[in-house]
Amino acid sequence: MEYGLFGIIVLIADIYAIYQVLTSAASTGKKVLWTLLILILPIIGFIIWLLAGPRGDKVQV
Repeated sequence: MEYGLFGIIVLIADIYAIYQVLTSAASTGKKVLWTLLILILPIIGFIIWLLAGPRGDKVQV
């Protein structure tokens, strides 16, 4: 039971990261690779995504 709350937090963070990846402007191949990385390595994949994941395209006026 000690890791229950931590597990829920990791699950929510991973779902958020996967949602952000799937709605990003990245190519389909990159989306698949990022999603697999997050699913296979939940904690490390999320941290790597935070540091180097696909960013949304910003439109400058």
